Amino acid sequence: MTLFEDPAYASRMLTLLTLSFHIIYATIGVGVPLMIMIAQWIGIKNNDNHYLLMARRWAKGFVVTVAVGVVTGTIIGLQLSLLWPSFMELAGNIIAMPLFMEVFAFFFEAIFLGIYLYTWDRFDNPKKHLLLLIPVAVGGGMSAYFITVVNSFMNSPAGFDIIGGDLVNANPVLAMFTVSMPTKVAHVLSTAYMTIAFMFAAIAAFRLLQKKNQEYHKKSLHMAMKIGLIFAIATALIGDLSGKYLAEYQPEKLAAAEWHFETSTEAPLVMWGVLDENNEANYALHIPYALSILAHGFPSSEVTGLEEFPAEEQPPLVIHYFFDTMVTIGMFMIALSLLYWFGMRRKWAFVEKSWYRWLIVAGGPLSFLAIEAGWWMAEVGRQPWILRGLMTIEEAATTSDYVGWMFVLFAVLYLILGVGTVVVLTYMFRKNPVEKDLERMQGGDES
Repeated sequence: MTLFEDPAYASRMLTLLTLSFHIIYATIGVGVPLMIMIAQWIGIKNNDNHYLLMARRWAKGFVVTVAVGVVTGTIIGLQLSLLWPSFMELAGNIIAMPLFMEVFAFFFEAIFLGIYLYTWDRFDNPKKHLLLLIPVAVGGGMSAYFITVVNSFMNSPAGFDIIGGDLVNANPVLAMFTVSMPTKVAHVLSTAYMTIAFMFAAIAAFRLLQKKNQEYHKKSLHMAMKIGLIFAIATALIGDLSGKYLAEYQPEKLAAAEWHFETSTEAPLVMWGVLDENNEANYALHIPYALSILAHGFPSSEVTGLEEFPAEEQPPLVIHYFFDTMVTIGMFMIALSLLYWFGMRRKWAFVEKSWYRWLIVAGGPLSFLAIEAGWWMAEVGRQPWILRGLMTIEEAATTSDYVGWMFVLFAVLYLILGVGTVVVLTYMFRKNPVEKDLERMQGGDES
């Protein structure tokens, strides 16, 4: 008895499950070091123990998520070989280098994180301790870069020749600099920094709603919302460039994401809605000319329709909802953080109201949902290809009948890891509340 009838479908579901879980910890691994570095820099510059404590507490919690990220990252590497053997046989000698470099970047980050944690107040000049965070942040960013390079290669294969069905003359360095790499890497980094900023803002807003240590959490909220605004705007600008990349190099994905079936000029952007049997989007918001502008920068530009591509090469239309989820949340977070910035500058009372802080609290999980939706769009939108134009999902997948049961086992494992992370972090910070840590810092007690 098998859980899934089709091994290829089972492999897709297990890969989706693993990536969806791992991306949470990967985002934390990229974004948190920058937030720690900024908080400690402000604390040193202003001689402010609140910001120094933010850096210390965030770093302690970060270690827990790094440990879980190691597990899930290792699982991804194993699943690539076990679930997609034909893909690894064809492209393994290309992607082996960035996968190895990703592991190297992670250990580079972890080593300096350990040194950073165990050298608090060991330097006469605290700026020297701050310098240890640079390789931590660089390691996190490089780890994201190398793993995104693999995804870029799958979307725009390059750096090799195909002769007789075999991949030859492989050049891993050229394969790491494909046409899709710049926008993909930039988008991954900016969304990670944005999401983590809004995550810390959500935590601070929640603690303020509980009337916990007002000054500490107000400073945390203020810093996180400003950083979140910067990277939310950056993400929107990079997203525009990503749309232009899709229009040029993967027009079928853009057409499917926008339910744009017929090639036309002055194309509107379709948000949400429901398709009928005639492929008409009912109950949708149509933004005039916006798709033409997104695709080519001009309202009168022609946008290629999905009808131009064979049915077997068209991505699933469900990616429309993934795109809309990502964009809607992104616009919401820009508006929310922009209102906060103006509100604080002009001393508008509503930014300290409970209802507004609840919106900020919601922004934390919503930002993670946007990250998930973006990756679902990227991966599902590449269908039916695992290596675009060269190898399909069906050709790459294992033929094992036991993948479905592995899906169940890994789902249980991820549930345990996820719940365990929350339990450990909750226990850690309840045992050491802000007030207690502040007393230790002010009294010089580092126990």
